[in-house]
Amino acid sequence: MIRALLIDDEPLARMVVQEYLQGYPQIEVIQECGDGFEGLKAIQQHQPDLIFLDVQMPKINGFEMLELVDDQPAVIFTTAFDEYAIKAFEAHATDYLLKPFSKDRFNKAIEKYLAQAPHTAAPKQESLLETAAASPAQHERIVVKTGTKVKIIPVADVQYLQADDDYVSVFTQEGSYLKNKTMSFFEQTLDPRQFVRVHRSYIVSVQEITRIDPYEKDSHLAILKSGAKIPVSKTGYVKLKQVLGI
Repeated sequence: MIRALLIDDEPLARMVVQEYLQGYPQIEVIQECGDGFEGLKAIQQHQPDLIFLDVQMPKINGFEMLELVDDQPAVIFTTAFDEYAIKAFEAHATDYLLKPFSKDRFNKAIEKYLAQAPHTAAPKQESLLETAAASPAQHERIVVKTGTKVKIIPVADVQYLQADDDYVSVFTQEGSYLKNKTMSFFEQTLDPRQFVRVHRSYIVSVQEITRIDPYEKDSHLAILKSGAKIPVSKTGYVKLKQVLGI
């Protein structure tokens, strides 16, 4: 038996999927969820094999929810999302269903899922998130998990980011939060006019800098409003001067 979740804020969309699944008795829907928070809890609780996931949902969207899932199940997207995301789906997702979708199109997605080996799903989802995150719609906030809670950090609240082994620490006035991403990911996705990678281990918000002091050899220190002292490499200093216009 294949255990599945429906995660979509539209009850009618969930009802359509339930109706189409009647032709697949080997797939059991163990829970329906109306938003990403509820979906995340259900995935952690049930460890499903497959989820049907909408992208545009209140609170956190489908991409943000998947970023918080440790062991990702296979995903079939059910979405009316934009053209950019569809290209990402075509390149990496198990499959996607563009609303409104027919029963024939649904059946093709299910058959595609059933034909895939289960172990191929996780790398594809990782690639999907990397591609989708480059969309401008994903640049306004950072979603992190703190224990069992989910926190949404507006990018405007970020003071700086610091490499932390396989994670990145996101520093705000309220404290720091770990995100399972790389520094290169944030360097590519954050607005380069607002955030500068001043060191291999640091990305800093330009708005937070109060002054730049000389340090050892060709390096500098960026002093932030919070009092934090961020090392600035020779290359980082060149980038910083370009952004600051000095």
